[in-house]
Amino acid sequence: MLIKFRVWGNLRFLSHAETLKVFQRACVRAGIKMRYSQGFNPHPKLSLPLPRSVAVESDGDLLCIQVDCDPEEPRAADYQLRIKAAISMQLPTGLELISVKVTEAKSAPQPRLAEYVLKVQSKYLNEALKSRIKNLLELKKLNISRFINADISKIENRKSEIRNVDVRPFLKSIELDNTGITVECIISLAGSIRVQEILELLELDVGKLAAPIRRTNIQWQEI
Repeated sequence: MLIKFRVWGNLRFLSHAETLKVFQRACVRAGIKMRYSQGFNPHPKLSLPLPRSVAVESDGDLLCIQVDCDPEEPRAADYQLRIKAAISMQLPTGLELISVKVTEAKSAPQPRLAEYVLKVQSKYLNEALKSRIKNLLELKKLNISRFINADISKIENRKSEIRNVDVRPFLKSIELDNTGITVECIISLAGSIRVQEILELLELDVGKLAAPIRRTNIQWQEI
């Protein structure tokens, strides 16, 4: 089962794991018959194929759930609407289901493209920002230093956890208008560019933004 949803408001501060936990509890309360892993400590089989950075709002994120149901049940005309309504009733404000799709695919769809919308305070929408965008797009390579391990608390290990990454192939376009910037990012098996890296390259910080960062227009490819 593929569920598209949006995140906004205070719930944008949920981590990846916390978002999964909210959906897991909502599905249990809604009576969704999720499949579970085997073993001593079984877990429900649900996943978010495109992790969302904390504090970023999102339109069109995808939740994948493996469920058990009567083979005839998904063929009912209102089945997907009933599932959507049942889960929606259990979700807090800030999480909204867009659509529910039943599929027999064994692998989750993979993200291929996403846009990040950065609303910028008008005083920072200047020629300097326009010049930075132009310079970035003219580069053939754009190497940055990236921590490759989420646990960077051990100072003695930091040197071995830093890798130089060329993020230029992940930047498809950067558009500037009178409200802010839209960055179109390519997502591949090799990775993508991170939101914080985009801000640093543009020499922006959250204090210069006029609204929360929003991820939208995500393109998915089914395997």
